Amino acid sequence: MSKDKNKESNPKKELSEWQKRNQEYLKKKAEEEAALTEEKEKEKQARKEANSKLLAESKKSSSESDEESTSPSKEPSEKEEQSQKDDHKVKEEKEKKKKEKPEKPAKPKIAPVHIWRAVSILVPSVLVLLLSIYLLTPLSTIKHIEVKGNVQTQADDIKQVSGIQDSDYTLSLLLNKEKHAEKIKSNHWIESAKIDYKFPTNFTIEVKEFEIVGYYVTGEDHYPILSSGTVESSPVNLLNLPETYLTVTFNDEQQVKDLMTGLSSISEDIKSQIQKIELAPSKATADLLKITMQDTDEILVPLSELSKKLPYYSKIKPQLAEPSFIDMEAGIYSTSLADKRLEEAEEKAKQEAKEAEKKKQEEKKAEEKKQE
Repeated sequence: MSKDKNKESNPKKELSEWQKRNQEYLKKKAEEEAALTEEKEKEKQARKEANSKLLAESKKSSSESDEESTSPSKEPSEKEEQSQKDDHKVKEEKEKKKKEKPEKPAKPKIAPVHIWRAVSILVPSVLVLLLSIYLLTPLSTIKHIEVKGNVQTQADDIKQVSGIQDSDYTLSLLLNKEKHAEKIKSNHWIESAKIDYKFPTNFTIEVKEFEIVGYYVTGEDHYPILSSGTVESSPVNLLNLPETYLTVTFNDEQQVKDLMTGLSSISEDIKSQIQKIELAPSKATADLLKITMQDTDEILVPLSELSKKLPYYSKIKPQLAEPSFIDMEAGIYSTSLADKRLEEAEEKAKQEAKEAEKKKQEEKKAEEKKQE
């Protein structure tokens, strides 16, 4: 027996290094498993205790509620404290659950500079695309044009002279409306013109025409004279003439323009009294005008000094007791129109006598030549 025991003990002593490490590992593993089992038992025991406490508290709260219903004399503070504790526990449990949930990874934010870059490219591109589509549709040439302020001219004539075509793009007309308005002024009746736009396709051409200051009269024909100095090439219908109007008996382009320029600075009170203007050149003044007023007063005034001298008529007129002749050629003086007519008649008679005497002498000389 002792020999056998010695034999058994010998192999134990002769264990290799690896076997020793293996035994140590197994021993440690067994200890860890025992410790883990012990921890699980403790946790299990703790959960049981917690459950038992919760059960006891719930029973206690239910019993307290029963007692409160049966005995209203108890203070409500105990019930409130218990409910606050329960709420606090519920909140703690919810917070634990929230903490246990894994947080979602945050999405990377796009830098504002990249957003603005994208917008700066996309917005113009979309606008260009929409504009291109619009220009390809018939809607791009639809426009309604209305003419206002025209009296002597026709709306169609104004549209034609403006250069606006039905095929023109609405956008083109909007961008070039000043150029078209300038073209309208090429019509000699138009003093000013402007084009207004109203969304979506409405355009209004507002024109201002030159006023008719008088009429150039030759025979039965009456040609309007505009405030610009232009004489209309077509006579007006006699039925369309106003009751009173200014008559001009000459149509020289430059003289008519000078006349309109001079009259533009004369007051309306004086202009409204003028009935007729005609050329009456003298030896000293080639551009002398004879102006006949509505009350038969006659005024002689140089065309070049019309705006300077004619306004004095308003100061002279109150001093005149009868139709008078006012001479403004050199200075300014007035005389009775009857006396002027008598003077003119005497001068005319003298002139005729001179011409008769001259003719008589010429005839006498002719007879003497024949006798020789």
